[in-house]
Amino acid sequence: MSLWQNETEMFQLMEEKLYTPVVGDILDVMGYYHQFLPQDVRPMREDMKLAGKAMTVLMIDVFSEQKKPFGLLTEALDQLETNEIYLATGGTKRCAYWGELLTATARMRGAVGAVVNGWHRDTPQVLEQNWPVFSNGCYAQDSSVRTQVVDFRCPIEIGQVTIHDGDIVFGDIDGVLIIPAGIATEVIEKSLEKAAGEKVVRKAIENGMSATEAFRTFGIL
Repeated sequence: MSLWQNETEMFQLMEEKLYTPVVGDILDVMGYYHQFLPQDVRPMREDMKLAGKAMTVLMIDVFSEQKKPFGLLTEALDQLETNEIYLATGGTKRCAYWGELLTATARMRGAVGAVVNGWHRDTPQVLEQNWPVFSNGCYAQDSSVRTQVVDFRCPIEIGQVTIHDGDIVFGDIDGVLIIPAGIATEVIEKSLEKAAGEKVVRKAIENGMSATEAFRTFGIL
């Protein structure tokens, strides 16, 4: 019997009970060794955490005023759905990929976060919306004459990770990882089991058990 009734409950359970190290460990055990995004994709604030479905976005560099400024950016934003995460990459990070009005649009559509492999701007105005955004950091340079969205809901790659639309995105202070949609239920169930086990091991160690004995006993470290 599943521990959740619907995907909203699943994502809430992930945010409440899980953390990226334990999920990454389970992915390793299952043979998925390259699921973390690069280390420089960081939360804007340390307590930010997100869990949802990827809405993938592909960007390119441009070098002047465009016939259609921002490319397909507004179309991508306007079709975001509940529990989705705007996940963008592409180009050479010459400008900000995210900001205040994009946050407001995505938030009002029921999306649960944004992850951009690039910079954000409007930092105070984004933070005051209390909505999770992960990026490489802040940089105010505008995107209209420097980048555009060329496609969305398409396969993308960030670092060593190939991401498909609808894959599960999970992020916290320790990083962002991608769970392929086809194995999500198994990964999350095993992660919840491991997270509970780690609490037992910690208690045993705090009660005097050695690390060697704990690992021999529980198989967790």
